[in-house]
Amino acid sequence: MNETDDERFGDEEGLDEDLVDGLLDELRQAAAILDPVPAELRRSAVEAYALRDLDARLAELTFDSLIDAIPVRGVTDAPRMLTFRSGDVTVDVEVTGQGLLGQVLPPQSASIEVLSGPPTAPPTTLTSDDMGRFAGDAPPAGPFALRLRTGGEVVVTEWLRA
Repeated sequence: MNETDDERFGDEEGLDEDLVDGLLDELRQAAAILDPVPAELRRSAVEAYALRDLDARLAELTFDSLIDAIPVRGVTDAPRMLTFRSGDVTVDVEVTGQGLLGQVLPPQSASIEVLSGPPTAPPTTLTSDDMGRFAGDAPPAGPFALRLRTGGEVVVTEWLRA
């Protein structure tokens, strides 16, 4: 007895769901054995997915001392001053070799995550005081961004190199 494709895979209108699920499981297992996803890539993908904040607003970089400031003669290791703005929220950040120092305006308490890449550890989380001031002891290495959570609002800055 010779089965037709329709009999093996279900009727004309659709494939047999159980058969399709079984085939997909077998394909996943074969791919995991023959071509496994590198652990670093898997972790980066999971973290990238976790970073999605559909309600997050992007804070625009409005001042960068590397571009906008007039250089001071004789100063070799000046801190980098950054200003980000999103709607009513402004974030001023000073990046030095000793870490971050900043303020959220208007003054308010906030949770600030220092995102850096490539991700090797969970993001550093800082907390601002009632005046909006925050500080971190470790300077960001490589590209970084800030994610602020103020009340029910999430604001994410552009990515920059430290």
